[in-house]
Amino acid sequence: MRSVKSLVAAGAASLLSSMAFAADMAIAPPPMYAPAPVEDFGGWYLRGDIGMSNQSLQKLDNVDITNFNSQTVGLGFDSAPIFDLGVGYRLNNWFRADLTTQYRGRANFHGSDHLVAPGIIVANTYLGSKSEFVGLVNAYVDLGTWWCVTPFVGAGVGMSYNQIHGFQDNGSIYNAGILNNSVTYAADAGKWNLAWAVHAGLAYKVTPGFTVELGYSYLDLGSATTGANTGFDPSFPPNQNTWTMKNITSHDLTLGVRWELNSPQVYAPPLVRKG
Repeated sequence: MRSVKSLVAAGAASLLSSMAFAADMAIAPPPMYAPAPVEDFGGWYLRGDIGMSNQSLQKLDNVDITNFNSQTVGLGFDSAPIFDLGVGYRLNNWFRADLTTQYRGRANFHGSDHLVAPGIIVANTYLGSKSEFVGLVNAYVDLGTWWCVTPFVGAGVGMSYNQIHGFQDNGSIYNAGILNNSVTYAADAGKWNLAWAVHAGLAYKVTPGFTVELGYSYLDLGSATTGANTGFDPSFPPNQNTWTMKNITSHDLTLGVRWELNSPQVYAPPLVRKG
């Protein structure tokens, strides 16, 4: 009987000792949830830009003035607004490409020239405006990100439809000792040209799915040609000696946005209720 009591007492002592040891052990907190790090991603995006152009041309040409020695003064364009929309795809964290369509508002054209030939002196003043529709396929390389700012470079190629509106040639002609004034109008017209561009800029990622861009582009638009000429004097009938603005280029500044169509979801911790 005594041995049974001793056995029970030993078992109880062992159980109490185990309980005391377990009570002394620190209770480990449940593991914290750590969301997976947000990584850069590929996918489709939409874009839109507004800006201003700063255009120039190499030469204003017409077959009627090819036999003159000419001196040109102030041929050029005023600045004009730019609007474009596009859709693109980001392949990885450094390369993306997009297709953009752009409307370039009317830029006022102005300038003058002085033409000299044997026995003839001509002074012309030119007025008019020009606009374009441009479609480009563009590719960009992102050069790394610092404090959410990503510099980038790129290039594009496509087509430009260049339109000339309201072209006038107001001239004075001194011929054989007689001074005459002349006014010539050209019909509105447009033509398609190969266009290409180089781009550079800075992109700021406001959220994982929304980016703001400050961009610069150098754009080669090709040439633009008027319709037939008509003189103010009915004795000068319409003719096909059109005016051509050759080698039009532009330095553009734009402010744009990009919306990622499959941006990662922002993590929100689960709601914990007490009680």
